[in-house]
Amino acid sequence: MKKVLDTLKGQEWLDEWDPEEAWDSKLAWRTLTVTTFALTLCFIAWFLVSALAPVMADLGFELSKGQLYWLTALPGLSGGILRIVWTFLPPILGTRKLVTYTTGLLLFPFVGWALAIQSPTTPYWVLVVLALLAGIGGGAFSGFMPSTSYFFPRAKQGTALGIQAGVGNFGVSIVQLFTPWLVTVFVFGGFLFGLPQLIRVDGAEGHAEVWYQNAGWFWVPFVVLGVMLSCVVLRSVPVKAAKITDQFDIFRNKHTWIMTVLYVITFGTFSGFAAVFALLIRGTFGPDKFGEEGIYGLSFAFLGALVGSVARIVAGPVADKLGGGIVTVVSCLGITAACVVTALQFNPSSPSQFPLFLFSMLAVFFFAGVGNASTFKQMPMIFERRQAGGVIGWTSGIAAFGPFVFGMVLATANPEVFFLVWSVFSLVGAVLAWWYYARKNAEKPS
Repeated sequence: MKKVLDTLKGQEWLDEWDPEEAWDSKLAWRTLTVTTFALTLCFIAWFLVSALAPVMADLGFELSKGQLYWLTALPGLSGGILRIVWTFLPPILGTRKLVTYTTGLLLFPFVGWALAIQSPTTPYWVLVVLALLAGIGGGAFSGFMPSTSYFFPRAKQGTALGIQAGVGNFGVSIVQLFTPWLVTVFVFGGFLFGLPQLIRVDGAEGHAEVWYQNAGWFWVPFVVLGVMLSCVVLRSVPVKAAKITDQFDIFRNKHTWIMTVLYVITFGTFSGFAAVFALLIRGTFGPDKFGEEGIYGLSFAFLGALVGSVARIVAGPVADKLGGGIVTVVSCLGITAACVVTALQFNPSSPSQFPLFLFSMLAVFFFAGVGNASTFKQMPMIFERRQAGGVIGWTSGIAAFGPFVFGMVLATANPEVFFLVWSVFSLVGAVLAWWYYARKNAEKPS
């Protein structure tokens, strides 16, 4: 049996690989397909808490507003820390082991939340641990993206990484859109998977039966499939950086820090607001403020991540054609303007003002998605191949703290002030991108 599996898997490490000279496009796109499937599952796990937190009070969990924001923030904390770790793993583990092992680890948050959500008496510290475990899905990004970049020539990396990150980002929309529907269907229940929960239904008498364990159990078979595909299909590229210390030279390059700022502005915006969007809607336009006419966050929250993900896919080829630097400038300016408009929408007198709030927030997500693609076009152009992988991992690791920072700040701070501060930060990013990468005679045109 072992011989059969070894034959099926084939040689793990490629002897030689230089896509600029001799590119195996079939292997590259096959790698992109499998790793993107796995990355989508990672984003589903990472943002699973954002789909559960807004309804936990209705399920009987006695949690404060601050506790709920913290639960949505903690996956960002652990995801950011793990991204820094995953940054240095691609040259050491190789693509096959990295993607296979990481995908398998997703079983911990999926199974854990499937069990915990069934009982309102689950201790808060257990929920905190499970929220931190969800960050495994966030950490994967900084390992998967550099691994994929190794397989493509620089001229196609904007498109390839835009597709992978954009489709992977769809995991946020999938879990936020699919969860409210999935829990109403008897898929995983009974003695083995758990009994239904009762949820309060506003505007109606009594309670409705739901199966919130479905939000975790449903993805387990897909995780198993992802592990099998990764183990069988993927190969590893011989990139020379056998020791972690060999990769520390990226921190002596000032452009590592400039690109970190730009990716925090773009992906930090996307991930941070995606994690708290449902709670923002509920806190500003929800039933607690406007009664039965109030807006339910989960009914619209998925749109933000959806718009941002589509923008990232579309903007990849645009950045390949026009240059990542100028597209990043446009992205930062767009985020600046959209944040200013959104900041003016947090004291509504009626739910009829919700459309303008939604439109301005979707504009934030759109320009963030554009910048997510353009910055990933820039990094392979600014840095040599081995460094580019490390910089991609590092910048994505720091930007992954977005959900933590946004959730932590919005748990206590005034949202108007936060949006205005973020608009100023984004404007600074536009100036940096223009000066170093987009203007005529820029230091590193990209």
